Amino acid sequence: MGRADFRTSPAKAKMREPLALSLLNDFLYCNRRAALKIVEGWRSANQHTARGDIVHEHADLRGYEVVQGVKILRALPVFSDRLGLNGKCDIVEQRPDQSLFPVEFKVGKRRQWENDDAQLCAQALCLEEMFHTAIPRGAVFHADSKRRREIEFTPALRALTEKTIGDLHVLLDSTAIPRAEFREACEECSLYDICLPRVTSQPALLHHAAERLFET
Repeated sequence: MGRADFRTSPAKAKMREPLALSLLNDFLYCNRRAALKIVEGWRSANQHTARGDIVHEHADLRGYEVVQGVKILRALPVFSDRLGLNGKCDIVEQRPDQSLFPVEFKVGKRRQWENDDAQLCAQALCLEEMFHTAIPRGAVFHADSKRRREIEFTPALRALTEKTIGDLHVLLDSTAIPRAEFREACEECSLYDICLPRVTSQPALLHHAAERLFET
């Protein structure tokens, strides 16, 4: 594989608790959701997470197979000491020219989401550090439409991904939980009943609810 030029970040000298790759997706979807997971350790499930588990069922079985000269690596563990990340790639394709091509599985129809793109880009950054090779693109496989959406890891996407990783480390260090901002998408979130965004997004309503909490 070809060598790539990697600059060492000053943060590398400081030992940090590694972050899960999936938290990038959470943070860009909603920073409060990421905080509830990373700071308070909340986890929950709904129909969307259940469907996601089904979609990932095959990709989560570690191993590999060769299809038409392409080695398909499933559930490949990855990490980055420079960025303080770890996790796994659903699939990494190793092409005949030895180039690597990460593929992330997602529920839903083929549609571009910034959080999905950044999560995949973070996987590529980990692979680049681990294998000392440049990875220019990857793909998101959308289960409902059974179609791939190829993503180029542009300088802008790489910058967004690294900034998000930095913001996540700041969030972990601060242990602060951002205030909720209620949106229609909140009702699709698996942490909806924990976050209670209709209440926590309105300080006056939250204060009133807290006052009544212990009334008999």
